[in-house]
Amino acid sequence: MTASPASHDRTNQPRRLVAERLHGPAALREAQALRFQVFSAEFDAKLNGAEHGLDMDDYDAHCAHIGVRDEGSGRLVATTRLLDHRAAAGLGRFYSEEEFSLHGLAGLHGPVLEIGRTCVDPAYRNGATIAVLWGELAEVLNEGGYRYLMGCASIPMQDGGIQAQAIMQRLRERYLCTEHLRAEPKNPLPVLDLPGNVIAELPPLLKAYMRLGAKICGEPCWDPDFQVADVFILLKRDELCPRYARHFKAAV
Repeated sequence: MTASPASHDRTNQPRRLVAERLHGPAALREAQALRFQVFSAEFDAKLNGAEHGLDMDDYDAHCAHIGVRDEGSGRLVATTRLLDHRAAAGLGRFYSEEEFSLHGLAGLHGPVLEIGRTCVDPAYRNGATIAVLWGELAEVLNEGGYRYLMGCASIPMQDGGIQAQAIMQRLRERYLCTEHLRAEPKNPLPVLDLPGNVIAELPPLLKAYMRLGAKICGEPCWDPDFQVADVFILLKRDELCPRYARHFKAAV
């Protein structure tokens, strides 16, 4: 189990954040409720289970779920789900394959773990929370001997795609790599003619992946249900950025 040093809330009271494997129906509902809270509020997403205040789909039952809990309040404040290559083979696909044709996926040498549905309560979006979540992810990577971590990171599209296009201009220059895998979007973004001086901040999760050493493997996919542009990312475990590898503890 991964724990954080004491961080502080807005009243300057100390917090103790602890990572947790989410087992059983009740814990899964907690994760689905947090996902609903974040995705509905921030993306106005069309979610299965919305009538129950949940974000749920057919993949949940096949995934491992991890989270971060505030021990003081007992609240689940961050969560993500993990689908490994064996479970994906049973399903016939990874979740990412609903949005992308993943050319070269079968040729990756080593076990693959897909990360998805990552979200953090807005009041807990800081380095301490993501470090605790990353630490538990490291444990999963170690236990499974996974060589690759892959998944999608989202960029809001409520502005019609200006932010997504500006971010993609930056990502293509620094982080595009199709050496191991090429992700072809099934629903590409509409083309926008933006001047080169338009800039936009990377969303926190996408920035965190890039800092770890992840690469993007192609152009983004438009997800109308979530109103986001999804960027496919691939992180090769032995190419973790040393500066941020401490978040993955013994995984390097």
